[in-house]
Amino acid sequence: VKLMESGGGSVQAGGSLRLSCTLSGFGFGEPLMAWYRRGPGNKCEMVSSILRDGTTEYADSGKGRFTASQVKPKNTLYLQMNGLKPEDTAVYYCAAARSYRGGSWCPVGNFGYWGQGTQVTVST
Repeated sequence: VKLMESGGGSVQAGGSLRLSCTLSGFGFGEPLMAWYRRGPGNKCEMVSSILRDGTTEYADSGKGRFTASQVKPKNTLYLQMNGLKPEDTAVYYCAAARSYRGGSWCPVGNFGYWGQGTQVTVST
């Protein structure tokens, strides 16, 4: 199983970025997919999670600014981030799992499959 993120970069506060993630090698079954990030101090947190019924959950920090979407059956995941803030600076990871797990999938690599991450840096 391989996940590959792209779209990270450096932007000024208030700017936008769109992250993409491609999943390959998953085989049979429908993956649960999510975005996580690891910021300063190695703090890992969920950014968004898409459930099998299509419901998308967001961390409070991104509500109203971030929008996650998934294209099936290509299993491509996107994260549109608008109104970026310096505190959004982090490495963003795409993750996929075969079964539902309530709560956080942190730390990075702990549950399911993870990409290598893409750096997002927001300056003032």
